[in-house]
Amino acid sequence: MVISAAHGDAPQRWHAANTVVAHAEVAGRIGPNAITRVAEALRERLGEEETADVFRAAGLATYLTSAPEAMVVEEEVARLQAQLRASLGATLAADISRDAGRRTGDYLLAHRIPKLAQFVLKWLPPATAAKILANAIGRHAWTFAGSGTFSFAPGRPFGLSIGGCPLCRDVHATQSACDYYAATFERIFTALVSRRSVVTETDCIASGGDACRFRVDW
Repeated sequence: MVISAAHGDAPQRWHAANTVVAHAEVAGRIGPNAITRVAEALRERLGEEETADVFRAAGLATYLTSAPEAMVVEEEVARLQAQLRASLGATLAADISRDAGRRTGDYLLAHRIPKLAQFVLKWLPPATAAKILANAIGRHAWTFAGSGTFSFAPGRPFGLSIGGCPLCRDVHATQSACDYYAATFERIFTALVSRRSVVTETDCIASGGDACRFRVDW
């Protein structure tokens, strides 16, 4: 599949070898950070009462008293993201989602990405580090892409993609809706590839795209 990058850059080729399908045994489930970090971001920004209102409206109030520790059904994550937009409006919902994504990135750096690997990546040229990091992300795509697929396109800018994005299923919007993913990717790339890394969603299923694609610049 060939797509054109935003802002007039040369087309990028998305190789089948760089595509990872979620493992069958966990397809349709996502790591609990997609719930717990949203709760943290909401509490800090809006307080306990408004956080409870959002989670109650999404049918997820029990997660505020008993935070999930295992993989959650992806529909719950999608429902929470949709409720953020419905309750808070697109702008504030995006801010909360990005905050939650950064928190997720912090968690992954602290607990999931080996310190030795982090040390090595930081000393490599950015293009090399980005490809190694994307390969590692791909091997663990089942923890965040659910039943979707993750792929990447090496180069500068670097491309990341989630096909069948679970956050965008049945969502119709005039703007991108994957701020949570964009912020998570940006936090990790900023820490391990280049401090100047910026991740921008260039295509989104919610606004008519055939996949959710992210452009990584540094």
